[in-house]
Amino acid sequence: MTLELETDPQGPARKPPRDAPDLRVDGAGGRTDRFFRRIALLAGLMVLLILVLVAVVTTNKAWPAFSELGASYFFGTEWVPSEGKYGIVPLVFGTVLVSVLAIIVAVPISVGIALFVTEVVHRRARGAVTTTIDLLAAIPSVVFGLWGFYYLIPRFQSAFNAISDAVAGIPVLSTIFGPSTGSSYASAALVLALMITPIITAVTREVFMTVPENDKAGALALGATRWEMIRGVVFPHSTGGMTGAVMLGLGRAMGETVAVALLIGARPDITANIFAVGETMPAQIFRNLSEADDLFRAALIGLGVCLFILTILVNVSARRMVVAVDRRVKGAA
Repeated sequence: MTLELETDPQGPARKPPRDAPDLRVDGAGGRTDRFFRRIALLAGLMVLLILVLVAVVTTNKAWPAFSELGASYFFGTEWVPSEGKYGIVPLVFGTVLVSVLAIIVAVPISVGIALFVTEVVHRRARGAVTTTIDLLAAIPSVVFGLWGFYYLIPRFQSAFNAISDAVAGIPVLSTIFGPSTGSSYASAALVLALMITPIITAVTREVFMTVPENDKAGALALGATRWEMIRGVVFPHSTGGMTGAVMLGLGRAMGETVAVALLIGARPDITANIFAVGETMPAQIFRNLSEADDLFRAALIGLGVCLFILTILVNVSARRMVVAVDRRVKGAA
């Protein structure tokens, strides 16, 4: 008995004849691709050039304050321009505190909205909900600030004082939730949370939509509830993207100016009372730059340099955190 093996009728691979057409991109198409690559490279280098120019120009303008004040500028705890005291620690403290409070309020709401849009709401209503959330991101910050200044501050004052009276006898809470005049770190943080919620929601929603449908359907088929499916499939798959969305919102919150300036109260101070009047770096620049001169102007521009460095550190940390979280989740999987 003989065995007949099937063979490729075309035979083994052979080299194309010399007169075969060359299918590689050449001619006008090749020149177009090379031109596109050079334009894209130029655009990328332009971004870096702009960042360098911003850093150089602002540092040059702020150098008189850096050189004359020295370490007292970066580590001083008093910002009193009328007395020649320019310590930025209270302003850095106010900026970080307001931003962190806004993130604490905005993140749960944003994640909840993103889950509602991707996992709960009917497809026909999804577009309306998404459009409404995106419209909030288009409202100018000054509108939020004016609304908060004229409408919310009186209500904040009564609500904050009620909370302060309720915890007056508790040692730690009475320090954190003290008396309020309405304008405060918390007032600015709550309005700021409303402003950054659409940003975090939009990014988180897109991340949730990348979760494979087969993975979610498989979890439900194995008997998992909807919440167990979200906790066991959606969140692990989206952890890196959610981290990036939160850090993006944090960077946006740290740079907000007008709304915070109208609601925080304009008194640089370091205090544990989140209902107290405070100040942030962008708000201080917004209030005084047009009327400042000489050393005061240099000190205000120095605040911009410090804020620029702080936001860069936040973005770099966000990238590292996203990579670390993705690596840990994939390693665990």
